[in-house]
Amino acid sequence: MSKKETYETKAEELIAPILTEQGFELVDMEYVREAGSYYLRAYIDKEGGITIDDCELVSRAFSDRLDEEDFIEDSYILEVSSPGLLRPLKKDRDFQRRLGEKLELKTYRPIDGTKDFEGILRAFDANSVTIETEDAERVFERSELALVRPWVDF
Repeated sequence: MSKKETYETKAEELIAPILTEQGFELVDMEYVREAGSYYLRAYIDKEGGITIDDCELVSRAFSDRLDEEDFIEDSYILEVSSPGLLRPLKKDRDFQRRLGEKLELKTYRPIDGTKDFEGILRAFDANSVTIETEDAERVFERSELALVRPWVDF
């Protein structure tokens, strides 16, 4: 397991009881380097959405747990935030929550001359995503999908 994966997995284990106690869920955890600094980011959610106060509450408790365990070698910036409106769907529970909703999909390579698709999420499994477009039902292999996120009509 890479350092990144190890840090993310351990951080997920530490934040889980905090989120369970508050009735929140972990949407994603990432350990990344950007502009010369490391960031540990926890994206959290709950029914009805996350507030700034929710983020602060979790951040304080999570920061204390991280300080106790002190398993990250590098100095880093901790961020706890909501996933945002256009958060990509990554995990099965993200897809489950969006069944029956319109999604935007982008593929790595053109399919029938385009990389951009939209449609209603009808099914998914570990290997594929099925949407209903205006014309037909389309099945995509997850490995060919660069991005899947909720459709937002501006």
